[in-house]
Amino acid sequence: MGDDPSPTALLLAWREGDDAALEQLLPLVHDDLRRLARRYMARERAGHTLQATALVNEVYLKLIDARGIRWQNRAHFFSLAARLMRRILVDVARARGNQKRGGGVPRVALEEAVLLAPEAPPDLIALDAALQQLEHEHPRKGRVVELRFFGGLTVEETAVVLGTSVDTVKRDWRFAKLWLLRELREGRHPA
Repeated sequence: MGDDPSPTALLLAWREGDDAALEQLLPLVHDDLRRLARRYMARERAGHTLQATALVNEVYLKLIDARGIRWQNRAHFFSLAARLMRRILVDVARARGNQKRGGGVPRVALEEAVLLAPEAPPDLIALDAALQQLEHEHPRKGRVVELRFFGGLTVEETAVVLGTSVDTVKRDWRFAKLWLLRELREGRHPA
């Protein structure tokens, strides 16, 4: 593999059973995962108990169990990491909601919280439910949202991961934002 293997080469080696490859990979992707985690955490309400470092550590633990994944490249790795972060945060939000009478999860309009003003704390449970419905009805459009919004991938990176054109990703992104906005405005996916 050489002195300085790429993340993709390390992912492939790890998939083939090289545990040392995972040990080499994690420091290479750590800063990017922390940036992604900080983006997620910036959207959370003030006083949230989960910190970015803990979120990254949770993702590491889940990735260690993901040996059988047929890694394609670095972008594929980060799309899975984004999905794992989404799952972890939704689980935390659900647990927090179950601990309080009435849920205690703030409801924020999608246009303010999710897509246009990411500094506001979104209602992750309602957003996750709406996104699951979008993924069911329009699978590729749901993946575009996950990769762009949750994964922080560019339009070009998203197109590579999905094996489609940049124009298709742009159309899917526009459609998905409007679809999710409508679903959340109409309250079809309560927390």
